[in-house]
Amino acid sequence: MSEHFENDPNSIDVGVGLDEELTSRHIDRLRDLVAAEDADAIKSFLEDTHPADIADLLEQLPSADRQKIAEIAPDILTPSVLAELEDEILEDILPLLGDRQITKAVVAMDSDDATQLIEELDDERRADVLAALPARDRQEVEASFAFDDETAGRLMQREFVAAPEFWTTGQTIDHMRTQYGKGDAALPDLFFDVYVIDAGFHPIGYVPLSRLVCADRKTALKDIMQPIPVLIEPETDQEDVAYLFEKYDLISAPVIDTDGRLTGMITVDDMFEVIQDEHKEDMLALAGVSDAGLADTALTTVKARAPWLLLNLFTAICASFVISLFQGSIEKLVALAVLMPIVASMGGNTGTQALTVAIRALTTRDLTSTTALRTIKREALAAIINGLIFAVILGLITFVWFKNADLSFVIAGALVFNLLCAGLAGILVPLGLKKLGADPAVASSVFVTTVTDMVGFFVFLGMASVFLL
Repeated sequence: MSEHFENDPNSIDVGVGLDEELTSRHIDRLRDLVAAEDADAIKSFLEDTHPADIADLLEQLPSADRQKIAEIAPDILTPSVLAELEDEILEDILPLLGDRQITKAVVAMDSDDATQLIEELDDERRADVLAALPARDRQEVEASFAFDDETAGRLMQREFVAAPEFWTTGQTIDHMRTQYGKGDAALPDLFFDVYVIDAGFHPIGYVPLSRLVCADRKTALKDIMQPIPVLIEPETDQEDVAYLFEKYDLISAPVIDTDGRLTGMITVDDMFEVIQDEHKEDMLALAGVSDAGLADTALTTVKARAPWLLLNLFTAICASFVISLFQGSIEKLVALAVLMPIVASMGGNTGTQALTVAIRALTTRDLTSTTALRTIKREALAAIINGLIFAVILGLITFVWFKNADLSFVIAGALVFNLLCAGLAGILVPLGLKKLGADPAVASSVFVTTVTDMVGFFVFLGMASVFLL
């Protein structure tokens, strides 16, 4: 616990948001101040707090408390804080902020953050805020809106540092110093590289800041520049951009227009959020649910999940139909009903394991058309080996339990076959969906579960009907 917090209960230390107990105490304290409608105390409490911690506290407050803060202490909602808030929280508080405050925040932000903020306004208010912006800022935001959501054009910021190849490091550093804080010509808030351009404003290399400040002032940029690993087009999907950042270990990347001219850059801080969102989206899709934000209601959550539950109900009915085909066999040998869930469960787990590996490999581009056959062989072999191991174990348990050797062999054979089918389905289903242009993470789990259940029940009950009855 921070000593600062102990000495002054009306203030909050920077970076304490990771401490669950401390955060809970902060929330309780902040709610008390909001209930008292003490704007000065709220400002004092949050003074010197990192914007990310303020955003974290606001996101954990009830909607009514957030809105009250926006009404009585709007100064707390600085541009840095607004840039850290989740979309659903912005939707909650932006209607309570004045156009002037939003306009000032947009001007103070880098163009990528400004675009994300204006996106959350309704059409009428968006037009009013855009009209109030300086011409340069308005043009930058409107240019970003020309690109689709979740593309590089929406992610990029139009503030960057570029210099001609014949400039020296000294000229470049002096230029950056003179431009620092000059309104429209200001440097970006965060940048790591200086892009080297030719006469046509095409990027031909880059110089990391570390190399720039260490080089002799008389050294030409062309003599120390490094080749640019990748040039990104504005229409590139953000997931593809994230892949490029991971593949080439980038901390920033230039964005070019259709003529190859430098038009913006994307920095690694934006990629952290994109990568997290994409991974979260894939994880939720595998479970057949959507992201439930802090501001979502129970009805919103129900609407998002009901379609997947309906689809799951349909697949369960299909599996039940397979069982009904062997109703007579089950009536003659009750042990079949006892053992059926084991075959289905083992197949389901095997399919889920293979599916998870496949989705991850597709996301990281490790699973491609050239590596697919090798991956399929590996999963098939792993499924067979696991099937044989657990077939022996389950066969022995079945024999001890029911004293029926034939039943033991039947369930052992069914288990091996079902695990093989499950392993193959876990790989082939997402590959097939990818080939068809569908998102494998969204629909794969339903199909894999259906395959493992129906195949498991059909093979086990079918073999039992042939060999036992």
